[in-house]
Amino acid sequence: MNQDIYSRLSKHLDNLPAGYPATESGVEIRILQRLFSPDEAALAIHLTLLPEEARVVARRANLAVDEVAQRLAEMEQKGLIFSKHSRSGSAPKYQAAPFVVGIWEFQVSRLTPDLVRDFEEYLPNLLPIWEKTPQMRTIPIGESIDTRMEILPYEQAETIVSSQDLIVVAPCICRQERQLMGEGCGKPLETCLSFGSGAAFFQRNGLGRPIDQKEALAILRQANETGLVLQPGNSKQSGFICCCCGDCCAALRSLKQHPKPTNVLSSGFFAKVDKELCISCSVCETRCQMKALDCNESVPVVNLDRCIGCGLCVPTCPSEAIILERKPASEQPKIPANTAMTHIQLGKARGKLNNYDLVMLALRSKVDRLLAKK
Repeated sequence: MNQDIYSRLSKHLDNLPAGYPATESGVEIRILQRLFSPDEAALAIHLTLLPEEARVVARRANLAVDEVAQRLAEMEQKGLIFSKHSRSGSAPKYQAAPFVVGIWEFQVSRLTPDLVRDFEEYLPNLLPIWEKTPQMRTIPIGESIDTRMEILPYEQAETIVSSQDLIVVAPCICRQERQLMGEGCGKPLETCLSFGSGAAFFQRNGLGRPIDQKEALAILRQANETGLVLQPGNSKQSGFICCCCGDCCAALRSLKQHPKPTNVLSSGFFAKVDKELCISCSVCETRCQMKALDCNESVPVVNLDRCIGCGLCVPTCPSEAIILERKPASEQPKIPANTAMTHIQLGKARGKLNNYDLVMLALRSKVDRLLAKK
């Protein structure tokens, strides 16, 4: 019976836009068994993409409202679902969280060696999904941007940070994983920035601490100094910025094995080397997280299939021989307006969501809200 509920939950998560594909080994079931109790798994399958009050979920699950409200609150604290709490004091609303980016990142303070090993085994199964519509994108570090270049607000981390009212910093789950397994890279741990409702979720559940814009900007400068790639969510209104390294970051480690990382990560820039200025010091090759620079020749050669336009190679070039250039208009990524649109695009690309599905989802939610006990 318990195995069946975890299989149902696995299918439920896979039907969400971000996906949770099944494997032959069944590792995806083991992960869920480590994270969810049977009762939690049974309740989670009644949550949807839409935020809903406990009374609505209780009606759908045919359970008592008080019981469901308590269980949902506990599941939120365990990072198994997402929630939104109104400042007006109205009842909190709960919704299904994707496995990545979502449930996994919420486990930053609950990792165990067995859980990490299972995740590492499962990770390659997510790459085909990321190739359909990226959940993250790469933006240049501020020091790599030429002041003469036109930069859109959502392409610059400093601008993203400066527009936020609530910022929370959390430990990087990827470096936390590797450190737990005795394979840490030694780079800063507290580097993941979240904004808005995501930041409120992290703060409310003790996953991070609130910081001001000044400290957030200092973390971005530290990212450049230590060679971390800036990866916000793939939307114009990013809910987070991750500061990633090629040694620990789950996505970058997987992409280093991919023949064309640019097919998976969304980026509008690439590095260009001026051979007249280059002194063949190879510093750029050391800084590159994606093995996009080959310094075997007298002048570094940029592999455009591998360069993700992070800009890490630019500020440390002693002869200022490297610049970032914008890709041609035909190669510019189409950035969704917000996270909801990112998920809709991903769901459509995977064949899990269409306009009819969206209408029916909203209609069923409305009916359940009307019929649920106040």
